[in-house]
Amino acid sequence: MDTVVQSPTQTVLIGPNQPFVIIGERINPTGRKKLAAEMQAGDFSRVISDALAQVAAGAHILDINAGVPSAEPQKIEPELMVRAVQEVQAVTDVPLCIDSSVVPALIAGLKAAKGRPIVNSVTGEEDRLESILPVVAEYNVPVIAISNDESGISYDPKVRFAVAKRIVRRAESYGIKPEDILIDPLAMPIGAVNSAGRDLFIIVRMIREELGCNTVCGASNISFGMPNRDLLNATFVAMAIAAGMTCAITNPIEKEIRAAVYAADVLMGNDESAMRYLSAMRQLAPNIENNHAQDRRAQREARRAARRER
Repeated sequence: MDTVVQSPTQTVLIGPNQPFVIIGERINPTGRKKLAAEMQAGDFSRVISDALAQVAAGAHILDINAGVPSAEPQKIEPELMVRAVQEVQAVTDVPLCIDSSVVPALIAGLKAAKGRPIVNSVTGEEDRLESILPVVAEYNVPVIAISNDESGISYDPKVRFAVAKRIVRRAESYGIKPEDILIDPLAMPIGAVNSAGRDLFIIVRMIREELGCNTVCGASNISFGMPNRDLLNATFVAMAIAAGMTCAITNPIEKEIRAAVYAADVLMGNDESAMRYLSAMRQLAPNIENNHAQDRRAQREARRAARRER
């Protein structure tokens, strides 16, 4: 079944037979000191520019997080969330993903958002289930469910799947349908956990076959601490799509990510007549030709240098 996410003018379908959905990750002050300072000072110009850049690069949904460092997050974050949602909706009409660990901020974001946004997120921890799921049910919106609980994040795929299953069953008790639950099996850093990629692919297949839910992850987590992160991220996303993952929170501005998604959609049969792929390749063609020309010039220079040395 498809997960339906909406703005007043756009509907995005997330599902196994739909093109892969990119949720833009950049409107998030975590680890971005300059953005956090600007938001606290009431300057949302970078939020607006990040929103526009991500949509231009192909983001289908925008994640909005207002978690700035604060001694009073319950008071500060809801205000910033509302402002961020309003500013983004004023310049683009893509659907939104309201992202916060502070329940009042989630509620404030849902009230400000137009359409049917995603709630990001709930975990298997009992207090989070009791505080988030009633909100999700009341507003009738999809929710991202992260596969960890009070015991932390397990390295065992079966344990993470069991947490996901428990969240789905609890959500059903609130009337939340499986298609409105996006399971995040957790992409762990491959530099620290050798089996991180393989484990995630296993869990994605289990979720699709046994729970019937769609899946999502923070794709860039896989490459944390590694060189050439763009290559790892793009390869990971393509492999995750092959395993059945239906969307990811990632940076659409990374060209490698976009190219991997377009190519994987074609190969999975989710790009009718390869139209998206062909359109993307036409846009990339001038850059590709420029790169080829640069390579040819470099090769000629190398040959001349070699002849001079002889």
